[in-house]
Amino acid sequence: MGVQENGNKYRRMDAAGNEEDNSLTQSPEQEEGFDKSGSTRKYVLACAFFASLNSVLLGYDVGVMSGAIIFIKEDLKITEVQQEVLVGILSIISLFGSLAGGKTSDVLGRKWTIALAAIVFQAGAAIMTLAPSFAVLIIGRLLAGVGIGFGVMIAPLYIVEISPSIARGSLTSFPEIFINLGILLGYISNYAFSRLPAHINWRVMLGVGILPSVFIALALFVIPESPRWLVMQGRIDEARLVLSKTNESVKEVEERLAEIQVAAGSDNAEKNEEKAVWREIINPSPAVRRMLITGCGIQCFQQITGIDATVYYSPTIFKGAGIKGNNELLAATVAVGFTKTIFILIAIILIDKVGRKPLLYVSTIGMTICLLSLSLSLTFLGNGQLGIALAILSVCGNVAFFSVGIGPVCWVLSSEIFPLRLRAQASALGAVGSRVSSGAIAMSFLSVSHAITVGGTFFVFSLISALSVAFVYKCVPETKGKSLEQIEMLFQDERERPVGEVELGDTERLVQNR
Repeated sequence: MGVQENGNKYRRMDAAGNEEDNSLTQSPEQEEGFDKSGSTRKYVLACAFFASLNSVLLGYDVGVMSGAIIFIKEDLKITEVQQEVLVGILSIISLFGSLAGGKTSDVLGRKWTIALAAIVFQAGAAIMTLAPSFAVLIIGRLLAGVGIGFGVMIAPLYIVEISPSIARGSLTSFPEIFINLGILLGYISNYAFSRLPAHINWRVMLGVGILPSVFIALALFVIPESPRWLVMQGRIDEARLVLSKTNESVKEVEERLAEIQVAAGSDNAEKNEEKAVWREIINPSPAVRRMLITGCGIQCFQQITGIDATVYYSPTIFKGAGIKGNNELLAATVAVGFTKTIFILIAIILIDKVGRKPLLYVSTIGMTICLLSLSLSLTFLGNGQLGIALAILSVCGNVAFFSVGIGPVCWVLSSEIFPLRLRAQASALGAVGSRVSSGAIAMSFLSVSHAITVGGTFFVFSLISALSVAFVYKCVPETKGKSLEQIEMLFQDERERPVGEVELGDTERLVQNR
């Protein structure tokens, strides 16, 4: 599937629709066009930071469960199958949160969907912490999964809609940073509380995950509503006010507002005259089909290359390599957590400078090599010191390449490639693909490893990772530095572009004439 890179055209704005009253009170700074880049950057950064806090919950759950499951198995006497279900069910059930998140964010708004995600997750975390049995533990896990489904869908969507084009890639990667930070905190929590009695330590590990709710509650007093959602609700003045805080000049504010209004007006007309959003996704046009293949495909490849198996079952992997003792196993996982966190920070620096596609190439090729190396070390080097060293190096290398590319870029792409009318639901669909893939891997890893060995399982992951390289080459366009409306046109053939498009410069002149 090819994509056509022609992002310099826009549809002509309807003159009547653009005779909006621009009399919103502006500060002297704005009226004179003074540079306020410093305060703008800080404000946008704060919005991205607070919107990403829900991602800490997902990361912490992934990291802490890798160690807590050792003690849950000992305390509640669960079987290996129950262990797989407990680990993987969260990802599977989160698809309901992701599916509901698209509609919820269109009704409640992006901001309050973030709040809902936190509330549902914290309820589940509290139930898990106090669970007296496996059945109650699963109930808490189900609630936490729904909350995570909301969170993984809404955070990147909110950030991509509030960020200026020039910084959108790095800011939309914030949720991935916070996921990695959460994983690291989970690993550290495992190691810190592992010496407590087995019937207490795992409860403390899970209970600590409730703490971020305090910061999420504070975040609601800081972050604004998405300007694109406000435009869709007809609240133009409020959208302009938000844009004035996230853009550096009045000219940029009006340009961005005009783009959003054009997209929203066209999208609303198409939605009202032709078909509902989900019907369009189920029976898509060629351009939308390309977007869905790219967005959902990259989400699935992010998971089926085995990253959650590596993170959830890292103690099992290191035990197979020859490391003995729970404390030593959990200490080795902390090194994995530090590696993921460091390299995601590197990705944030590079994503808007190097671009999305080069990072995806480096990531997928590097992961393929590391997964193959891990497979060979577990299969042929036994329990010797060389085998242990190569296994740890391969696992750390795999999570490093994941974090520098497909980890953060996946969320950036899946949030920015869809048109406004489909963005919430299509992003939710991509998140569903990610969570289902994650759950399938987590719930089958131990069983598959028993059938074909742990080394054989990671050889399969290396083959899938090699396929992801070809997918990136064929299906993923470069979106660096393009507005969301320009990106939409990358997926359209000449025949699909509406009549009456004008060059970007013409659009800017029309805005100035207003």
